[in-house]
Amino acid sequence: MKRIMLIGRTSAGKTSFCQVLHHHEIKYKKTQAIEIIDNAIDTPGEYVENRALYRALVVTAADADVVILVQDCTDPQCFFAPNISGMFNRPTIGLATKIDLVQNEEEVLQAMAKLELAGCEKVFKISSTQNIGVDEVRKYLGIAE
Repeated sequence: MKRIMLIGRTSAGKTSFCQVLHHHEIKYKKTQAIEIIDNAIDTPGEYVENRALYRALVVTAADADVVILVQDCTDPQCFFAPNISGMFNRPTIGLATKIDLVQNEEEVLQAMAKLELAGCEKVFKISSTQNIGVDEVRKYLGIAE
């Protein structure tokens, strides 16, 4: 099983995705420090929101097999620099989250474009609360049902 590391802005859906990925009950909680949830490394949103904390992401990525960048489809802002994935030296995929909350498909396409610009090799559209697209990510990561 691959160890993953999730990176994204505060409230992007990293912790919820970890919970649903591992069949845990979804309970919102603010991630205050790096947490390990089964095979996932869940990082606080502040780590990508503050460039001074980038080195913590780089060091933590050394323990991951795959880095996952998480972009909320309902959030017009993006904190991922173009090709940010290059600094991790790991395969990087993207999650366009909260697809069930968008007003129109254009928001999903914009989130996906942001993740592609950040250097994601593959981008998945998901909704953790509706369990949409999660099985596809599990299959890609080699996580058994």
